[in-house]
Amino acid sequence: MTTDTPRRRAPGMTPERRRAMIVAAALPLVAEHGTAVTTSQVARAAGIGEATIFRVFADKEELLDACMAEALRPDHAVEQIASIPMDQPLADRLTEAADALGAHLARIGAVAGALMSSGHRRGDATAGRPGDRERSMDLVRAAIAELFEPEAGALRAGTDQVAAVFLGLLFTGARTGDGPATADLVQIFLYGALREEPS
Repeated sequence: MTTDTPRRRAPGMTPERRRAMIVAAALPLVAEHGTAVTTSQVARAAGIGEATIFRVFADKEELLDACMAEALRPDHAVEQIASIPMDQPLADRLTEAADALGAHLARIGAVAGALMSSGHRRGDATAGRPGDRERSMDLVRAAIAELFEPEAGALRAGTDQVAAVFLGLLFTGARTGDGPATADLVQIFLYGALREEPS
């Protein structure tokens, strides 16, 4: 004779983890649909009931603000940069880092563009807390500076300064949209614009 042992329910998520899970599911939908995304679409993507969204978000506007705040966070790009193997040539390291930052900027652009073009104007999350932007840039700059460490003795300036110049070049190209391909930009940054030293 067999007796069924009662099934235990999995421990519930904390509200913070549930919010993060919902935002992760919502981000691609927000990038695609903007404010037209529905909470039922988000719930299906997250594999939860729609009511669960409103246990951790006051309304859809708060969810949209949280999506914008998440898109702005540099954590994923910083992790990718930190995982670049340091035994690669410097040019390869910088190309990988530039690609990671390009993907980060593209995500920001997709989410912000979709929200703004579809009328989302609340913007509390996009502004962030005072100093958030500076802290984000400091994290990115520190991750890039780390990539220069093996060549620190051969640099014309300190790793932080060189990282700042590299980021300035990257972000200028991203803003104008007509810069060289990533690998070419890295070559110009490392070796200059001229093919040969002038005689």
